[in-house]
Amino acid sequence: MKNILIIDDEEKLRGLLARIVKSEGFDVIEAGDLKSGFKKLEQNDIDVILCDVKLPDGNGVDFLEKIKSNFPFVEVILLTAFGKIADGVQAMKNGAFDYIVKGDDNDKIIPLLYKALEKSDLQKKVQKLEKRISDKYSFDTIIGKSKALEQVIDLAKKVAKTDSTVLLTGETGTGKEVFAQAIHENSNRVGKTFVALNCSTFSKEILESELFGHKQGAFTGALKDKKGFIEEANGGTLFLDEIGEMPIDLQAKLLRVLETSQYIPVGDTTPKKSNFRLIAATNRDLKTESENHNFRSDLYFRLNIFEIIIPPLRERIKDISPLTSYFVKQFSEKTNKKELQITPDFLQKLEAYHWPGNVRELKNIIERSVILADDILTQDVLPYEIQHQQDNSNKTMSAFSMQSIEKLHIQKVLNYTKGNKAETARLLEIGIATLYRKIDEFGL
Repeated sequence: MKNILIIDDEEKLRGLLARIVKSEGFDVIEAGDLKSGFKKLEQNDIDVILCDVKLPDGNGVDFLEKIKSNFPFVEVILLTAFGKIADGVQAMKNGAFDYIVKGDDNDKIIPLLYKALEKSDLQKKVQKLEKRISDKYSFDTIIGKSKALEQVIDLAKKVAKTDSTVLLTGETGTGKEVFAQAIHENSNRVGKTFVALNCSTFSKEILESELFGHKQGAFTGALKDKKGFIEEANGGTLFLDEIGEMPIDLQAKLLRVLETSQYIPVGDTTPKKSNFRLIAATNRDLKTESENHNFRSDLYFRLNIFEIIIPPLRERIKDISPLTSYFVKQFSEKTNKKELQITPDFLQKLEAYHWPGNVRELKNIIERSVILADDILTQDVLPYEIQHQQDNSNKTMSAFSMQSIEKLHIQKVLNYTKGNKAETARLLEIGIATLYRKIDEFGL
């Protein structure tokens, strides 16, 4: 049932208006002045207000600003005995749904009421949808309790409130897009567009069109003007995944956009502007790639304002258990099964695995296991390579072998940096991906 608040100091007119509105099946709440009207508004879930302009304790046009600042989704229809253009204009500026003359426009009240209710309902639905999206991509929904993950979340929270470019690095499947979404949803651009483009998906020509847009006739098949992702992201966030795969000449064009906020669509000659925040992600070591001339060093330095390294799952053993529980529940619901019990041997095998595909691989394996299992999840439903994995962490090496010396040196540097992988890689003068591979190889 919809609630309509009527504020008018003329009791007979207010009563007549209340009967008309009640005849449409709405609940009506009445008030004789602005003070009592605002109190009723605080006490009840009001959808639309019918408010007189001239009241004993103030003016309805001015009161409108207070209503909209405290209850933005409540629509207000102002009623006046004497229609003045100036009042009408100011009422609309202050956020009135409409401004009508009492008596002359009585036949308009009910149709206007329905339109105002429609707008109010739509705004509330949008708010719920935005909240659902915001909740889905908040930092609180990132699953895990490892210290490594907590450190990454703390960094992401700190940079989220700024407008700085963020570079997310880490292996494939670690959840870089999840972090990009969370940063956007916790930024000053929340509520604005978040657009994501995977740079490895398209050829150079198509990627250029997707990124910058194109004019009609710019190339064969360009039948009409097309907005690019840069234009779509105006006011919001552009997430470029796998940016290390972007062709060199497009990197130069992207760099210009980042430095000037201007770009030119394919086939056009007129520059356009876009104000967006860039978050980029890659599983490559861009520093090494730039040194090898596979990635522009100037773009790398422009992107690397704030780097966040997302650790692989094998370094976040504590996160495997909560992630497993989450995915088991998700896929149990999806397959219409009662939530399956996780046995210790099932979890033990998962925690011992090296997870080259990280969280994405874990998710896929849990989905497969839930499909195969009947009542409980045992190691028997896991893939062969996980069931029969070998523990290489204790393999012996000759004390005089290069591998043994390399392992010992890496361990010393890790101890020196207190486990900081980025600093370790820097001191060893190797890429972060190479360091992770060595840690896995030597079981460090």
